[in-house]
Amino acid sequence: MTPLPLTVDLLAVPKAVPEMRHMLRERCGGADSPDLLLCVSELLTNVIAHLGEGTPVTLRVAGTCSGRVRVEVSDPGPGLWPVPRIAGDRDESGRGLALVEALASRWGVEQGLYRKTVWCELPAPAGWDRVVDEPVAVGPGGPGTASGPGALSQDAADG
Repeated sequence: MTPLPLTVDLLAVPKAVPEMRHMLRERCGGADSPDLLLCVSELLTNVIAHLGEGTPVTLRVAGTCSGRVRVEVSDPGPGLWPVPRIAGDRDESGRGLALVEALASRWGVEQGLYRKTVWCELPAPAGWDRVVDEPVAVGPGGPGTASGPGALSQDAADG
């Protein structure tokens, strides 16, 4: 059984990044998924860096019909598109999208009227039998329960 889909509405704050990695690690049941965890971290960190701490975002991780895992981070900054840049040797930041681009099979941005969604697709982590979405209970209280200080709501259903 796959641990997907996962949808979490949260505030983009620094402590939410490791919390989402931890949640995904638990949902993956120990399956080796470092690329997935890194892409989630980088997409959330970009929101914090470019839109500011406390920005409300929606993180979605779902399976695709092609056997990949799709990570989406939606934020209320429709005019601020991510642009990959080339970080210098001494730069302490600026490598996030380059990492996503290197790890993902593909990535992009979907523009909405009031939101944008930055997404990437990765090969399914080893050990997952299939990645096409199926509803799964989430957290100790099941679907709809909040998790972590930054979480506003959580839903195991797609959408």
